[in-house]
Amino acid sequence: MRLVLIGDVGVVDDMIHIGDEAMFDEALHQLRQRGATAVTAISANPAETSSRYGVDAVARIGFSAGASLDRAADGERMRRVLDTARGQGGLLAPGDPAHAVIEAVRASDGVLVCGGGNMASTWPLHIFERATLGAVAEALGRPLVVSGQTIGPELTAADASLVASLLSSTAVTGLREPSSYGLCRELGVPERLLRATVDDASFVGDRASVDSAAAPYCAVTFSTHLNGASRDLFADAAARLLDEVALSTGLAIVFVAHFGSLLADEVRGDSVLHEAVAERMRVPSSAVVPPDSVAAAGLARQASLVVTSRYHPAVFAVSGGVPTIGIAVDDYTTVKLTGALGNLGQDAVLQLGEVLGGAGGAVLDGAGGASRVAADRVAAVWADRAGIRSRGLARAEVARASSAAWWDELAALLGGVTKQPDVGRTA
Repeated sequence: MRLVLIGDVGVVDDMIHIGDEAMFDEALHQLRQRGATAVTAISANPAETSSRYGVDAVARIGFSAGASLDRAADGERMRRVLDTARGQGGLLAPGDPAHAVIEAVRASDGVLVCGGGNMASTWPLHIFERATLGAVAEALGRPLVVSGQTIGPELTAADASLVASLLSSTAVTGLREPSSYGLCRELGVPERLLRATVDDASFVGDRASVDSAAAPYCAVTFSTHLNGASRDLFADAAARLLDEVALSTGLAIVFVAHFGSLLADEVRGDSVLHEAVAERMRVPSSAVVPPDSVAAAGLARQASLVVTSRYHPAVFAVSGGVPTIGIAVDDYTTVKLTGALGNLGQDAVLQLGEVLGGAGGAVLDGAGGASRVAADRVAAVWADRAGIRSRGLARAEVARASSAAWWDELAALLGGVTKQPDVGRTA
């Protein structure tokens, strides 16, 4: 089985995004177990992705982004790429990266859009990339599957049309939150094509090693995206909350960057905010940038408590029954964190304003102290940690079986085989 996989992968400028790598990593792992013998990845850094995963890799087709966003030009590029796939010549320059993508699809048995949360109007370039890839697959008669997606919640009319067309052309689409499933129905995607799934990377931690000598710790991950809130106020509030966590639970505080530099002692990405919070704390802490998704998942699984404003630390933790506190900063992160926790039976999602100490999202007098609401929610979760773990592990076994069935369905649609149930695992 020869496949083309696209995910937001490729370490650029030594900055790794663990969650994006994790979804591709697990999809590749599962499909190799089900007959994938050759994979071509579409990557932001083909050489790095090829080396990391032992696959062939090509560059993205490429669409406009940021200040250079030009939807009209992107629509025209999509048309030219699709017509080239259909056999028209002279529409693309000889060195255009779209040629390699088209030929990879042509040589494949099928195409997989790996899990992610980029089908939203925040990132129209990713919508165009995936919609164009899907149209190329359709033009060449190759089956297309979309796995583990968050859709929206923000979608302009133009983007909604692209997404609806893409998903309606799939053999099947996996959606990782009930809200995304509902939105797809509103967009008119046939329900027979939709499946409710967990995140693609939910069980990456099954491959992680366990350090039995590690002292109990609370794993913490904060994104610098605070939806316009003051970074200083958040750092003050988070420091006070984590001090209380450490003093009331006895856990060490370990900051785990999910977007960070792989260069030692370089502070970028999540580590910038982690360092700011740590400097304000009264209790000591430590910090780490995991080198890959399996290591990151292991750190979350082995934690006694996880506090995170990023999505994948929650995904990794709840599949191991680890009590988890999500901190949502906007509608998008609310949808994702609520979905990640809810899929495995947890519900402790705080809004940013609750952490900052404000009512209705406002900061109280600029004091920056963590609110009683946040502290009490953390205390309640910690008090119920044994029950959360017991219920979570039971839910995880059901979800693990459902996830295996999903990968079986996917592989069958793409020309692979159903995997025999020989690696069942207890968390």
